[in-house]
Formats: sequence, structure tokens, C-alpha cells
Amino acid sequence: MDALLATGRRQITALVDAVLPPLCPGCSKPVGKQGLVCGPCWSRLSFIAEPLCAACGLPFEYEAAEDSLCGPCLQQMPSCQRTRSAVQYNDASREMILRFKHADHLHAAPIFCEWMSRAGRLLLEDCDLVVPVPLHRWRLFHRRYNQAALLARPLAAQAPRGQLAVDLLERTRKTASQGQMTPSERQRNVRGAFTVRASDRQRVSGANLLLVDDVYTTGATLEACARTLLRAGAARVEALTLARVVKSGA
Repeated sequence: MDALLATGRRQITALVDAVLPPLCPGCSKPVGKQGLVCGPCWSRLSFIAEPLCAACGLPFEYEAAEDSLCGPCLQQMPSCQRTRSAVQYNDASREMILRFKHADHLHAAPIFCEWMSRAGRLLLEDCDLVVPVPLHRWRLFHRRYNQAALLARPLAAQAPRGQLAVDLLERTRKTASQGQMTPSERQRNVRGAFTVRASDRQRVSGANLLLVDDVYTTGATLEACARTLLRAGAARVEALTLARVVKSGA
């Protein structure tokens, strides 16, 4: 049976490649198969690896102990016990993510999830529920899909006991785009913007939750979501993102 399923998957992949030629998610140049990144785009990606801040996952530029914390986390621990990200948000990853987020380049999702699963292996092992950061219903209507949910679904399938909880968090008001906001403006923008659905409060109580989002910029959105989940009774909240902004010299 497994051999038949594997053969079927190969045949489906070959059919998809014939109808939709595989393209690099960064520059749309042809590549050998779906899920590959061309050489030039790959060389410009900066994957995040240890040493890291034990809490927020900020990469250190120097050797550090496994339990070391960055300056901001020493001053105030985030509500997410651990946050991990796959790549730095730079010119190369930005183009890929924006195409995925706004231009229907959904064929990039499998390779993004592969990167995220490596970065968040320990987080996936420990979670009970995988919770994508939600879009407001009007933004979801215009975009037609929630990119965080597309990333969360295959990640949940890799979690030993984790279950996908797409609608557990609800964005109760439409927040302004945060692209040009300062960190404090971002915090105000998302304050009180999330709630746990009443029907899901029992699922949240005592559970270890893993938030999933595309980009960690200042952490304001993840912090707002985590606080909401903890107030609803979650035992622990952690976070996994595709990319994160890393300031030069951080």
C-alpha cells in the first residue's frame, strides 16, 4: 500500500510539473522540480541557526550558552516562552514572502514549511495545538487565504500530538497595516485585537500552544496573541515564524 501511495504521489507531482512548470519562489525562473530555490536566490538567503536567544530566538553574533537571553528579553520576558524563525527577513526572503502573501505564489508553501519544521523541531514536539495568527475577516475576504494558516496546516501534521486549530483565535477588529509603524505603535495597534472563541476555551485550558505566522518584525502581534491565549488558560505559548527581522548589530 505504501509503495502504491508513493507511486501515486510521484505521478501527481509529475502531472503538476507538466501543467505548472516548477518556478523559483524568489525570482520565478524555472527550476528542476517543485519546491526548489534557484542557486542565486538560495545564496542570498540567511538561515537562522544557533547561537540564539533562548526565549525570542534572536541570533547572536558571538558564541553563547544555550540558555542565554538577549538584552530585550533580559529586561522583559516575552509571553511566548520560545520563538523560533527559519530565515532572516532580507531582500531575498522578502521577495519570496511577499509573492506568497499577496501574489498567490502558494507553490512556495511546502519549502517554507520544510524550513520552518527544521527551525521549530523542538517546538513541534512539545505542542498540543498549532494556532495560526488570524486575519480579520475583511482582509481574509480580499486576500482569499490566510498565509499563516497555509503554513500551519502541514506543520501541525508533523507535530506528534499537535492538532491544527485554525479558528481558535479570532481577530476582532481590523488593525492598520504595520509596515511603517514603530515598535510602540505596533503594540498599540494590536492591543485587544484578538480573542479566543468561547467554544474553544476548554481546548485552550491547560494546553501547550504553538503560534504560527509568516514574519516576526517586532513581536507585537505574537505578544498580543500569546497574552490572549494565556488569559484564556493556556499552560504555555510558543511561536514559530518563517522569517524574522534581524537588525544589523543585534
